[in-house]
Amino acid sequence: MNPKKTGRLTLITLAALALSSCSVSRYLGDGECLLDNVSLRSDDKALATSQLSGYVQQHPNSKWFSVLKVPMSPYLLSGTDSTKRYNRFMHRIGQRPVVYDSLKAVKAQASIQTAVRNLGYLQARVDLVERRKGFKLRLLFDIHTGQRYYVSQIEESIDDPVLLSLADSARQESLLREGMPFDANLLDGEISRLNKLMRDNGYYQFNKSLIHFEADTLPGPRDVWLRMTVDGSRQQRYSLGSVSFASEGNALRERALQRKNLLEPGQLYSESRVQDTYANLSTMGAVMSSNIQLSPSPSDTTTLDATITVLTNKPHTFNAELEGTNSSGDLGAAVALSYQNRNLLRGSELLNLKLRGAYEAIKGLDGYDAQNYIEYSAEASIAFPDLMIPFVRQAFRRRIVATSEISLMYDSQDRPEFHRRVVTGVWRYRWTAANHRMQHRIDLIDLNYVFMPWISSTFHQEYLENASSRNAILRYNYEDLFIIKLGYTLNISSLPLTATQTSNYGTNAWNMRLSLESAGNFLQGMTALFNTRKNADGQRTLFNIAYAQYVKGDFDFAKSFRFTPEHSLALHLALGIAFPYGNANVLPYEKRYFSGGANSVRGWSVRELGPGSFRGANGEIDFINQTGDIKLDMNAEYRCHLFWLLDGAAFVDAGNIWTIRSYEEQPGGQFHLDNFWRQIAVSYGLGVRLNFNYFILRLDGGMKAIHPAYTDAKRHYPIIHPNFGRDFSLHFAVGLPF
Repeated sequence: MNPKKTGRLTLITLAALALSSCSVSRYLGDGECLLDNVSLRSDDKALATSQLSGYVQQHPNSKWFSVLKVPMSPYLLSGTDSTKRYNRFMHRIGQRPVVYDSLKAVKAQASIQTAVRNLGYLQARVDLVERRKGFKLRLLFDIHTGQRYYVSQIEESIDDPVLLSLADSARQESLLREGMPFDANLLDGEISRLNKLMRDNGYYQFNKSLIHFEADTLPGPRDVWLRMTVDGSRQQRYSLGSVSFASEGNALRERALQRKNLLEPGQLYSESRVQDTYANLSTMGAVMSSNIQLSPSPSDTTTLDATITVLTNKPHTFNAELEGTNSSGDLGAAVALSYQNRNLLRGSELLNLKLRGAYEAIKGLDGYDAQNYIEYSAEASIAFPDLMIPFVRQAFRRRIVATSEISLMYDSQDRPEFHRRVVTGVWRYRWTAANHRMQHRIDLIDLNYVFMPWISSTFHQEYLENASSRNAILRYNYEDLFIIKLGYTLNISSLPLTATQTSNYGTNAWNMRLSLESAGNFLQGMTALFNTRKNADGQRTLFNIAYAQYVKGDFDFAKSFRFTPEHSLALHLALGIAFPYGNANVLPYEKRYFSGGANSVRGWSVRELGPGSFRGANGEIDFINQTGDIKLDMNAEYRCHLFWLLDGAAFVDAGNIWTIRSYEEQPGGQFHLDNFWRQIAVSYGLGVRLNFNYFILRLDGGMKAIHPAYTDAKRHYPIIHPNFGRDFSLHFAVGLPF
């Protein structure tokens, strides 16, 4: 960019910010000032002041990348007359200047002091320091902790022998230890732990008010004596009597409800089992809401009868979708009709039926008779709300949220170059642990049958038979093919997997995904056993059709670090490797990796990068050859709130794909351990997110920094020699990249 233009743009930006700053005074009354900064300082480094920021009642206006208060600017650039539409709009998308409120500061001071004393600093003092400069004020909460006190003696008094026995049985789980800091938060945690313990062991009427602590200082300089008292003199232990079921609306079979129920006659009352039963019922698609009513049995005052009532959803849903398409200027349309039954067999079985049709007018294909694309597909699936595997204990089934799925799909594609048919059948299990932070998926059978009933003579001659353009990867993907695979996927997260992606946005969360799949081994054993015929390429066939054989593994890890409510850093690593062997030298196209795009290295368009140092003819995208067997993605993204619904991001991406074998059509694409790192592409850029809380629209602009496909310095290091028209890629997507 021209330095003069850059300087002019910088001056304009600074001038706009200066004018915005000057206009703050319009929103300040006599004696008022803008809250510019809030900080906390402690004279004890062991005290993490970040844990106390939640007690601060006023925070200054947010800043872009922790520097510029741009989010406030739209508000300041508007007028004060709220009857005008423009002013109301600017007020809505901007941030109102935060006017310092000394009363809120004093309340925060008291709250912080109490919180610090609750951590064991019994003589802590918090000073409020105000530093005013012009119309701006910087606020400091200066924490003087004094000495921290520690618990040197613990006594307890539990007057009921059964309660005492329960407490002793869970002694190892106690939060209290002699020598620990005198922390009121730990005392509250111990009360909650004991309350849960008692309510999970029959004490239906037990509550936290029956547990209290006494504390006093001892002659030692920082010693505290602690006494815990549990009043159980009037507590009664309850067992469950009868357990009955009722459903309102579209009836559910009692057996289906019983599979989700954890309450059984004769067992001690347990609050956790009641809550887990609620959670299990909520996973049934047919259930809108549920209620568990507990009442004393007429025949026994120590017995509770349970009545479980569910209100069901409407079982039938119909949907119609119409969409327009534009593929490189070729216009088209698609329509989809779907039907859903949430209670097919009165056991909350979910039936999905879908029909889809698409048409696209294709222009500019010389040598082909037809000039359009027609696709239609039919899909049917049914999901059972249980793990339908023999020999699995009922107790395990009730501790998990599981589905067993069967699906079938037929897809027909008619292009001017070829006709393609795909038949898919899947038998799959999913289950999630009770804490919803670990999810398993097993694809027991995943069958894909791809066949090509017709290929035009022009396509045959130009791509499949022409010696100069013949391509093994291309040819392999235009032959009839069986893919029968077995797969396993594990998802682990620090937050419940049921949470939406946006609820994890900007939190201290992590997520890991590991998947393994293998295809062709069963067919290899069968065809070898029966010595079936081989085709011209030496591949064994089933019904004269070759089958794919490969093993594939993927690892994905993402971690975010939250600095403030509006600023966070997200890191991401993804690694995948797939190896064709036995009956195949090439991976099926849909199993191959590609790089670039909105969720990969964003300086490149999708399928534009790699493999290795390979580049398409004349630098153009080569969709067939720019695929590989190995993939590496590494991403770092700084995220911050801008204003209104807009969030911003600055990112750096690195990665590439490689092939395991050397293919003539992909020179420079093979992975070599000693120099693969020289072929890692790097990009950087900025992004904007429109955050609606329940979903996110994302626009990212990436610039190439290191381009592995070129050896000359100017093209290999575009970060030093940038060319916007050549090195920039724009991506629009829904959801976060990781």
